[in-house]
Amino acid sequence: MTIVMKAERTKIALRDLDAAVRAGREALLSHQRPDGHWIFELEADVTIPAEYILLRHYRGEPDDLELEFKIGAYLRRKQSDHGGWPLFAEGPLDVSASVKAYFALKMIGDSPDLPHMKRARDTIISHGGAAKCNVFTRILLALYQIVPWRAVPAMPVEVMLLPHWFPFHLDKISYWARTVIVPLLILQALKPMAKNPRRIGIEELFRVPPARVRKWPKGPHQRAPYSQIFGGIDRALRVADPVFGGRSRKRAITEAEAFIIERLNGEEGLGAIFPAMANAVMALDALGYDPDHPSLVTARRAIEKLLMIGETEAYCQPCVSPIWDTALVCHTLLEASGDMPSPKAHRGLAWLKSRQILSIRGDWSKARPHARPGGWAFQYANDHYPDLDDTAVVVMAMDRAQRNAGSSDFAVAISRGWEWVEGLQSRNGGWAAFDADNTHEYLNHIPFSDHGALLDPPTADVTGRCLSMLGQLGGTEKANQAVARARVYLQRVQEKDGSWYGRWGVNYIYGTWSVLSGLNAVGVDHAAPEIRKAIAWLLSIQNEDGGWGERCASYRLDYVGYERTASAASQTAWALLGLMAGGEVDHPAVAKGIQWLLRQQTANGLWFEESYTGTGFPRVFYLRYHGYAKFFPLWAISRYRNLMRSNDVRVRCGM
Repeated sequence: MTIVMKAERTKIALRDLDAAVRAGREALLSHQRPDGHWIFELEADVTIPAEYILLRHYRGEPDDLELEFKIGAYLRRKQSDHGGWPLFAEGPLDVSASVKAYFALKMIGDSPDLPHMKRARDTIISHGGAAKCNVFTRILLALYQIVPWRAVPAMPVEVMLLPHWFPFHLDKISYWARTVIVPLLILQALKPMAKNPRRIGIEELFRVPPARVRKWPKGPHQRAPYSQIFGGIDRALRVADPVFGGRSRKRAITEAEAFIIERLNGEEGLGAIFPAMANAVMALDALGYDPDHPSLVTARRAIEKLLMIGETEAYCQPCVSPIWDTALVCHTLLEASGDMPSPKAHRGLAWLKSRQILSIRGDWSKARPHARPGGWAFQYANDHYPDLDDTAVVVMAMDRAQRNAGSSDFAVAISRGWEWVEGLQSRNGGWAAFDADNTHEYLNHIPFSDHGALLDPPTADVTGRCLSMLGQLGGTEKANQAVARARVYLQRVQEKDGSWYGRWGVNYIYGTWSVLSGLNAVGVDHAAPEIRKAIAWLLSIQNEDGGWGERCASYRLDYVGYERTASAASQTAWALLGLMAGGEVDHPAVAKGIQWLLRQQTANGLWFEESYTGTGFPRVFYLRYHGYAKFFPLWAISRYRNLMRSNDVRVRCGM
């Protein structure tokens, strides 16, 4: 009787929820790969496919006109009404992305006189021209001899020889920065030239000739006194550069080469991310590797595996996300199954078990030498760089599947993953994505770091996830101490409006869901002040249609609140999961949000969104996870149905 009354009160019949769950579950299962895993497209902005085209022409590779035609079609479709290219759907023009897209289209064969090229050129010029590009774009243009090398901040390869105590050291920057920068050190030392067989340039995108530009831009976050100090160091390094050379430079280049080769990662590539992979190929070329050398051939083949080629369009992904996708789908299927076993999820988790990194002591071990390996990467393989976020999510799914099935199939994997996550907690109580205590904030002010993403500090969203894992697995004395420190950290970083910052998802909705899940998992009373403030904030930002939406522009240097936009399926699901984790399953706003999701479910049982709700680097690089709209809404609807059916208000699992 209680269930019927609830269904009547919320005006959502349980049969409608069951039908939506059933349709979504069947549709999701149709995407499972034969070996048990899931993987969905991962799309960034146009810089990645543009750089792919420019890499081919940098190396003078044989023409692939059909592929170029399809990438050209993709780039043209992504051009905005303002004439340039944004970093996310419906975003403002980004000069660097626009310059690369224009350059790639011109390289493909688009005449500068075509209307779309003229619009792009006029827009770029009106925003200061190509001289306003970021550091990584200027490096590319220097390799093509379009700008002089003095347009690029000094970064001598000799940094490979610096002692650990030195203010700058590779161990003090993030994994993605290490893998991207080390090959660039070789390129900056050797200064190779692009083959560029079509002899294409983009001089028309500069207001004044590049050789006459005296002041190149810095990052908006780079302010005095750091910018002045590091600016002086940069000038001193330029003066001293002729002194470098000889034996020390040769030794430094050898160290950089060894770093790349050790982490080449087979056909998954250096760091398993496109920028590092492309830089590695160019660096090995510059070092004189024969085109048929196995390391170079493998490194180049890794990039081809990132291509998504359709009938009329093609683009290059920044990386792939099979571990992340599979773990989250398994959570969704487990939720959809209630307390019953889910054989398909169990099969996906068996695939994940085979991907656990148990023997390689990656770069993370420099900060935590006594921790044992036990994590999972984000990609198919990336043994030097397991991901704490992924690991916590995988462990929780395995634990829940074991309980539902009454088995111990994943006990050892869970134990090792749990141990590794605990071992990587930072001193401030939080967790980062790949490292511990990667908090040398001054390094984001070096001229090379105009993107402001040189570090991997602890964040609220990853901390919330690790807290969820500890809460779901149950307390040991060590775990309880870790939980206490994490709670203090999360209280300290909560925004005044009650939200939490989401580093890896857009943005405050994502972060707030992650933290609410963690606090609920460790048994924090739903009446606790931090939870009530977060719930009030989520309720206050619900759209009139019942959904939630947040723009990527909410990643601002000066926090003034999240930026509202049209409701998106994944963000609506996060808000609902957060509200339910906070004990608000009976709130009318939750029913309204569930109704919005039910209305948005398509005939094929899934959901669709064009929004970029994933984050690579705040303010400079965003991601559209094609899977997010497929599984997060199903997860939220299944959770709501299960709580309604059980007449319960507390979520009994970590996520």
